Amino acid sequence: MTDAAPNFDHVDFDALFAALCSEVGFCLHEKGQKKVVEALPRGLDAAMKAVLAAEGVDEPNAPGDLKKAVRDCIKSHVQKD
Repeated sequence: MTDAAPNFDHVDFDALFAALCSEVGFCLHEKGQKKVVEALPRGLDAAMKAVLAAEGVDEPNAPGDLKKAVRDCIKSHVQKD
């Protein structure tokens, strides 16, 4: 990929979690949010999987559109270097 590496140090997590709630319908509890924060340094896919796990969604069987929506929402809140 030619995209710049994401900078996970400058993520507005309040805005990220508000967007996940309003745009995707996943209003994560505090423990779920913590798991997403911990997963984010491993990449967008890891963070997406953490969101789905926190919501009790079986990631391998989740619709592709749902996974893409969660990943895109996270990506839109990760600042590029």
